[in-house]
Amino acid sequence: MPTFKDNPALIREVIMDHYEYPRNKKLKNDPSYTKVNLDSESCIDNIDLEVKVEDGIIKDICFDGVACTISTASTSIMSELLKDKSVEEAKVIIDNYIAMLHGEEYDEELLEEANAFVNTSKQANRIKCATLSWIGLKDILNK
Repeated sequence: MPTFKDNPALIREVIMDHYEYPRNKKLKNDPSYTKVNLDSESCIDNIDLEVKVEDGIIKDICFDGVACTISTASTSIMSELLKDKSVEEAKVIIDNYIAMLHGEEYDEELLEEANAFVNTSKQANRIKCATLSWIGLKDILNK
């Protein structure tokens, strides 16, 4: 896996790809999904997140709404990375992602493409955008 830390071109490529072609950006409006609205007072972000969990496994994550580049890309990456993971595995990955964004120690291998946000810790005003959906998903999984 390529390293993101010293590769701004790769970071930009991954983020822009997920922003321009977001994965799983279509709501199911299915009652078997848990739905939450996530918005930010500091940005345009207003995302509806839907999650389907069966037998302790995340079967699907989808979203829709209006959001900035960082929020859209991070939600798209999250929707791919955490699908088919157990709830407990997902919580560990989310905790590692949030640690990375705060400049703390984390397991780079767990995050795959989410490592594209490694430099977000240097832009405090963007941390909220990069974590909005991740924290929303963690709240759903903790219920």
